[in-house]
Amino acid sequence: MFSMGKMNHQYLPLFLATCLFFISLSQTSSNTSSHHHCLSDQSAHLLQLRQEFVERNYSDYYDYYNGSYPKMKSWKADSDCCSWDGITCDTQNGDVIGLDLSNSWLYGPLNSNSSLFSLRHLRKLNLDCNNFSSSTIPSEFGELVRLTHLNLSFSFLHGQIPSEISRLSNLVLLDLSSNYFKHFVGGDYYYKMLHLRRIHLEALVQNMTNLRELHLDYVNISTSLPQSLANLSSLTSLTLFDCNLQGEFPSNIFLLPKIQSIDLSYNYELIGFLPKFQYRSSLKKLHLRATNFSVEFLNSMDNLGSLNVLDLSKTNLFGEFPNSISNLKSLNYLDLSYTKLFGELPSSISKLKSLNYLDLGSSNFSGAIPPSIGNLSQLTHLSLSYNNFHGQLPSILGNLTQLEFLSLSNNNFDCSFPIWLTNNTKLRSIDFWENQLKGPIPSEICRLPNLTYLDLSYNSLTKTIPSVLFTTPSLSTLYLDHNQLTGPLKFQNISTSPLKVLSLSENKLNGSIPRSIANFTKLQCLYLSSVNLKGKVELDIFFELKELQDLDLSGNKVMVSKTNIPSTIPKFSYLLLSSCHLLEFPKFLEAQNELQTLDLSNNNIEGKIPKWFWNVGKETLGYLNLSFNLLSKFEHPPVVLQWKNMYLLDLSSNMLQESFPIPPLSINYFFASKNNFTGSIPPMICKVHALEVLDVSNNQLIGQIPQCLLHSSNSLVLSMRNNHFQGNLLETFINGCSLRTLDLNHNQIEGKIPRSLVKCQMLEVLNLGNNKLNDAFPFWLESSSELKILVLRANGFYGPIWDPSINFSFSKLHVIDLSHNNFSGKLPSEYFQNWSAILDKNSSQSGYMGADSYYYKDSMSLVNKGVELKFEKILTIFTAIDLSNNRLCGEIPDSVGNLKALIVLNLSSNNFMSHIPSSLGNLVALESLDLSRNSLFGEIPQELTSLTFLEYLNLSQNQLSGPIPQGRQFLTFQSSSFEGNFRLCGFQLSKKCGNNEIPNSEMRHESSLGEGFCWKVVVIGYACGLVIGLVTEHIITLRRINWLVINFGVNIRR
Repeated sequence: MFSMGKMNHQYLPLFLATCLFFISLSQTSSNTSSHHHCLSDQSAHLLQLRQEFVERNYSDYYDYYNGSYPKMKSWKADSDCCSWDGITCDTQNGDVIGLDLSNSWLYGPLNSNSSLFSLRHLRKLNLDCNNFSSSTIPSEFGELVRLTHLNLSFSFLHGQIPSEISRLSNLVLLDLSSNYFKHFVGGDYYYKMLHLRRIHLEALVQNMTNLRELHLDYVNISTSLPQSLANLSSLTSLTLFDCNLQGEFPSNIFLLPKIQSIDLSYNYELIGFLPKFQYRSSLKKLHLRATNFSVEFLNSMDNLGSLNVLDLSKTNLFGEFPNSISNLKSLNYLDLSYTKLFGELPSSISKLKSLNYLDLGSSNFSGAIPPSIGNLSQLTHLSLSYNNFHGQLPSILGNLTQLEFLSLSNNNFDCSFPIWLTNNTKLRSIDFWENQLKGPIPSEICRLPNLTYLDLSYNSLTKTIPSVLFTTPSLSTLYLDHNQLTGPLKFQNISTSPLKVLSLSENKLNGSIPRSIANFTKLQCLYLSSVNLKGKVELDIFFELKELQDLDLSGNKVMVSKTNIPSTIPKFSYLLLSSCHLLEFPKFLEAQNELQTLDLSNNNIEGKIPKWFWNVGKETLGYLNLSFNLLSKFEHPPVVLQWKNMYLLDLSSNMLQESFPIPPLSINYFFASKNNFTGSIPPMICKVHALEVLDVSNNQLIGQIPQCLLHSSNSLVLSMRNNHFQGNLLETFINGCSLRTLDLNHNQIEGKIPRSLVKCQMLEVLNLGNNKLNDAFPFWLESSSELKILVLRANGFYGPIWDPSINFSFSKLHVIDLSHNNFSGKLPSEYFQNWSAILDKNSSQSGYMGADSYYYKDSMSLVNKGVELKFEKILTIFTAIDLSNNRLCGEIPDSVGNLKALIVLNLSSNNFMSHIPSSLGNLVALESLDLSRNSLFGEIPQELTSLTFLEYLNLSQNQLSGPIPQGRQFLTFQSSSFEGNFRLCGFQLSKKCGNNEIPNSEMRHESSLGEGFCWKVVVIGYACGLVIGLVTEHIITLRRINWLVINFGVNIRR
């Protein structure tokens, strides 16, 4: 099939216009030259050229190139070739000097021995928009030295551009653009394109001194441009769209005397500066989209009085709206989207009277839309989406009578739908997605005769949907989902409706789906998830919609007929039946061989996965979700699940009991957690080369972890927690390892952490807790700069966690759990000072951790507020430090008070012997603090009362003294937070504070005594206290566990 590859839709109208121009030119040429007789040898060459290509009747040509046709089909041997379609002859001698076969349905290779190269008098050659079957450009083009125009664009050519092209010194136009297309090999594909090395690029242009137009879009240059391009003094147009340009762009090119159009878009690594433009510069079009040009240049644009088109989108443009742009009064196209511009939109924008295209989307503009924008009376396209505009919409926008496209999505407009907008009768597209629109949908929308697209989703619209909306004469796409719309659905007089897409999901509709919905004869996509319908939705209603491809009924009670399934049921591509109270696999699926997405999750489907199900969408299915059902077995499963194009399979949260299944070899994401799979993972898993996420956690799997899973360069996530895997982790991690999450918690892994793990430079989550590892602290992880979660709890780790000879810091660490090991030694006062991610509570944006994957989110268990909790998702703003149940000693570092984003701190059951640092009062985000079972002494700092988010406090079983601070959160803590400190007093304890408090001198003596000891047990003078303390601790511990079990209903793991 013919493919446009990667051509940007923004340039499609320009491209079509170019194609039509050449068609018109060819017809004109043939008419004006029809009375000249061409030479017989050239006629023979042309007829031979016709035989070199296959005539193919491609309907796709009509889709992309309106007016294209096979020009050579009309060539006849018994007629004058100068009269043939696409041929231009010299009026003096009849030589063929022009050949225009653009859009001519040519198919086949362009070979080096082609008769084309015998037409030595050619001056203009246009082979644009054909399919040369992935040929390379023959070097014989260099023999056509008379050429002034050469156009080989959009012709499925690839490979190195031959250096012989540089012989064409008479060229005025050279267009090799857009030869960029997918090439399929087996089930995979890659892109083919033209290449041009720098040395050839310099040689290519240095002889073309007359060159006016150079178009190399999608040619892979992959280097910097030579300065010699600035010597092309006749150049008027230069397009280098997506050429992988690097280095600095020669700024003198902008100053060429005749230059009118420059397009450098999508060269992400291209840097450069705009020079000071000369007075009355000829530049009319400037595209710098998605480049790395310096943004400190806009004041140099004052002399660009002829500039019509300016595209600076996806650049580093920063600051307020540049006033200098408002002076470019000839502009009719302005795109500043996806920049870092902010602030209010200035009223001076109204100076751009000629503007018909304005896109300021995806920036940071705020405030109200200035009424002056209503003076841009020529606007046809206005996009202010993805900003922070708010308030009312100025009614003066109703003056934009030429407007066809309006996008105000993802802002904060707080108003009703502007009825005055329905007077703009040329509107074709309206997008108000994700604002705060209120009130009803006005029926006046149906006045817009040209409206094809309307998106009012994610607002707060209320009341019933006007039935006339469904009869709007041109409306083909309607999104009303995620509102508060109510009332029954009414579909009347819709048999002629052009509606193709209808989304009503997540509303408060009632009643049932009327059978008249089947009268939407052109409907292709229907989304009705969670619409609060009463009763059951009969699925067979939708079988009458013959064009239907996408159907979402999730969150409704769906009734599926087991009999009388019509033979003309639609062939679905996208079918979502999640949470539909299904009890079995719908039988109609057996005939669905074009499915691409199928979601049957969160139902009550039980028993076996039937044998016939393995063939559902066998060639097409990419996404299959069967999670959260009651499935127990596979019926006659193949050795490897046979879906050929599947990228995601989710079997999690079922009751599958058999041996572990091998997913399709094409799979990227495989979820099989929370089942009862047994046995080992078969070696066949190593043939799944594209696997990125594998989650087999919470099963009964045994044996060793296959080495290939750790050796893969594709793996992003390996979650194998809560199984029975054994053995050592071998040194199998490779250079280029892309692993971001490795979770082996709760297995029986032994030995040491493999040092080769350091090769996984993108590692964010390392969870090896609750295994049998025996190793020192992995200081070598210092090079893992992306590490955010480190869990080593409940192993046999030993030794210090600080080494003065290693510059070790956790700059991005959010959670560290080293509890229940044998770590020992002191922590220096500056230990926490480089933990940057926890230092600033505003350093992280809210979200979930999960290897940058839409389909996977990390999870973990952690003791929080005295209870071991399972976090199914981990907020990026969540932070925790758990060093409990080790043999750490000395003072608690003062630098812990710098961790202002810290939420959980657990240092319990160690041998810390010091005062409680008053700096803990700086932990303004702290919710849980556990310092119990240490040897802390002195008074509880009054500063702790400033921790207004503190919900859990445990200072028990220490040697604290003096009064318990009063006020704020401390008034809520029970005696269990303080018991075991016999010198403490306060209303929470039986010991009240009074004149018999411990003297300050005794506290000072106790302090000096405590500072002399570390983790070693001091026997002399404490023997009796030790015996009494052990008995007391046992009683208190039992009482506290009982209290937590009663109040939280959980088991406590210490």
